[in-house]
Amino acid sequence: MNLAEELRWRGMVHDMMPGTEELLQKERVTGYVGIDPTADSLHIGHLVGIMLLKHLQRHGHKPVALIGGATGMIGDPSGKSEERNLLSEETLRHNQESLRKQLVRFLDFEAVENPAELVNNYDWMKEFSFLGFLRDVGKHLSVNYMMAKDSVQKRLETGLSFTEFSYQLVQGYDFLWLYQHKGCKLQMGGSDQWGNIVTGTELIRRKTGGEAFALTCPLITKADGGKFGKTEQGNVWLDPEKTSPYAFYQFWLNASDEDAKKWVRIFSVKDQEFLLALEAEHDKAPHLRTLQKALAEELTVAVHSAEDLRQAQEASAILFGQGTTEALRSLPEKMLLSVFEGVPQSTVPSALLHPGIPVVDFLSEVTGIFPSKGEARRMLKDNGVSINKEKVQEETLMDTTFLLQKKYILVQKGKKNYFLVRVSGE
Repeated sequence: MNLAEELRWRGMVHDMMPGTEELLQKERVTGYVGIDPTADSLHIGHLVGIMLLKHLQRHGHKPVALIGGATGMIGDPSGKSEERNLLSEETLRHNQESLRKQLVRFLDFEAVENPAELVNNYDWMKEFSFLGFLRDVGKHLSVNYMMAKDSVQKRLETGLSFTEFSYQLVQGYDFLWLYQHKGCKLQMGGSDQWGNIVTGTELIRRKTGGEAFALTCPLITKADGGKFGKTEQGNVWLDPEKTSPYAFYQFWLNASDEDAKKWVRIFSVKDQEFLLALEAEHDKAPHLRTLQKALAEELTVAVHSAEDLRQAQEASAILFGQGTTEALRSLPEKMLLSVFEGVPQSTVPSALLHPGIPVVDFLSEVTGIFPSKGEARRMLKDNGVSINKEKVQEETLMDTTFLLQKKYILVQKGKKNYFLVRVSGE
């Protein structure tokens, strides 16, 4: 299966310029995807473009990830309803270095043949004078040509600055520069980038007489109409400080069956035979969520690590009833807080646990988990209270031996009601 065929099977082709497939079959191609460094982390919306580059490299071609240091200072109007904030060079350089560390997990920058390459368009745009850019780039494309682009038309009613209007010229010049200096003949991106990409191929044709090609992937959507990669907390980031490995794992695990069938082909690097077998297995018993588990496992390891996956799985087991006290105690503090984010919390002074306090008092007067001692006693008598995943009785004395990470106690009332008690040093 050639690259174009594989991308089609995976549902990753929206538009492809005529001649692209033939090009990919007859020679080793350098292709690029642009990423605007507007944050110091990629989010999973970027993964589609990264997977395009990864498949390109897997098929023996050379991938180039372009960090838009210059374009990030302008802002692409494509898919936007308003102008974005402009960033300083210092911020953009910091973001660039952060993104590189994440790209290394997907692309081989040390390959003997066709190693991946990271470039920043600020490096060739910074020397351009305004007049020089108008003379060398702007004169090759008419205003009528630029106005016809969907990204421009959709913004005319709400207003489009000249800065944003010029974006397609800058992106088009990126393609021209890479064509001339890196032999790059292919640009890939989301379907909303088609107009900007085609501007680049047209600029190459008019400026050099050469031929370049374009391939876009459909914009990823969710079956329920929600925006892909968005949760109540915002974007699902690749940076563990912004989205914990547990929350990242849960995002994929909670995908609907319809989404999982679509996403596993896009985001997995497993081959067609393996994925078809996986889909068939899932269809036999959808309640086992075979596709969701496979997708969550593969991506958590790819973005984070096998150890982060193990901890996320243990954390999931703890939350949904199968976890052990030992597993709970082994969770790092960040993972613990991520798992129980949103559950009721209370803070108590550590002095109360020296030398100890009856569990009935702890559950009622101290933490307010139960409204009265009587109700706490009844639940304890019915074996309905667990502390750190272990059942406790009325005679239990709460002391410092119950502390998780030296400052937390997890109380479970019944099967699903969790409470996190934070023990302060005051």
